[in-house]
Amino acid sequence: MSADRQIIHMDQDAFFVSVEVRKDPRLVGRPVIIGSLSDRGVVASCSYEARKFGVHSAMPARLARRLCPQGVWIRGNMDEYSKASHEITEIIQEQVPLLEKASIDEHYIDMTGMDKHFGTLRYAKELRAKVIKETGLPISFGLSVNKTVSKMATNECKPNGELSVARPGVQSFLNPLSIRKIPGLGEKTFIKLSDMGIKSIHTLSQVHPEYMTSILGKNGIWLLQKAKGIDESPVVPYHEQKSIGTQSTFNNDSIDVQNINYLLTSMVMDLAFELRQTKKQTACVTVTIRYSTFETVTKQARIPYTALDSVLIGKTKELFKQLYQKRLLIRLVGVRLSNLVSGFEQIDLYSESEEQYSLCQAMDKIRRRFGPGSIKLASVIDLNL
Repeated sequence: MSADRQIIHMDQDAFFVSVEVRKDPRLVGRPVIIGSLSDRGVVASCSYEARKFGVHSAMPARLARRLCPQGVWIRGNMDEYSKASHEITEIIQEQVPLLEKASIDEHYIDMTGMDKHFGTLRYAKELRAKVIKETGLPISFGLSVNKTVSKMATNECKPNGELSVARPGVQSFLNPLSIRKIPGLGEKTFIKLSDMGIKSIHTLSQVHPEYMTSILGKNGIWLLQKAKGIDESPVVPYHEQKSIGTQSTFNNDSIDVQNINYLLTSMVMDLAFELRQTKKQTACVTVTIRYSTFETVTKQARIPYTALDSVLIGKTKELFKQLYQKRLLIRLVGVRLSNLVSGFEQIDLYSESEEQYSLCQAMDKIRRRFGPGSIKLASVIDLNL
């Protein structure tokens, strides 16, 4: 893979807040906090004005209220945020040769071989201006030789910024930054390295590979490469984003709609658990039916980004009801979740289904300890299909 790729990272500025501001311009310049005010609520997103008070995403609402008592709280609307996300993706997708949707509010674009570097920078500026003009939503971008450096460039120029880091300037750009700025570096690793005196990327880049391996294993080499501006990971085309799915063929062809719905519920619960384990969400549900005649039919629907069992089960049952019209015996049913992006916690922490989220967390903890099939809803335990 060429070392001199041209990768653009585009990221919305305080995305959920920006959508709310677009809807209500009176919120401009105010400390807006998206989340639930309940005792168990958390912050899903907040404006840059609120961040000045120390508020950040995933913070308990109780603490956020203490830090920023003048904050303007908005419960949030995942449906609106999902629609805005699709709107932005469609604009970018029409303009670039290779696009990866990394999360609900960020995209990677591979412009390698399309133009000289200055030309790519100009193109990125024009694309950013187009997104802002057509959506009314602020967006920033970083342009560099790989995904890691371009993302870090975006983070350094936000909000409402642009930054290009060409090959000769990569290390000098990275060196003064805190190791905390490296994408994917967790809190435990940050504390461990900081306690060892490794706080800047420059210091980290000087550590011997064998020593990094001895303290962090394979992750140590991965981290060392990031500190040196090395990242060969490709931009994965959005239309090829992985989906997950499952299907079940019955021992005997069935027309028992109640039992089939129980089975679909069980299947969706397993898929939703897999989503959360990989910190993904889905924006599209597809249900498949194969009749005893071997005729196969499918129906799909776009949904707000989620990884919550309750939302996915409800949509799956709705699609099955719409699909099952012939009243013939059924041989097979299947469910597939697609349009996957990262960032489960960011999306669902604030939703109106706080109790459902808490239930998912509790059930996931049991599954991780005792296995994926260790806990089910009572209605799906005894299936006779």
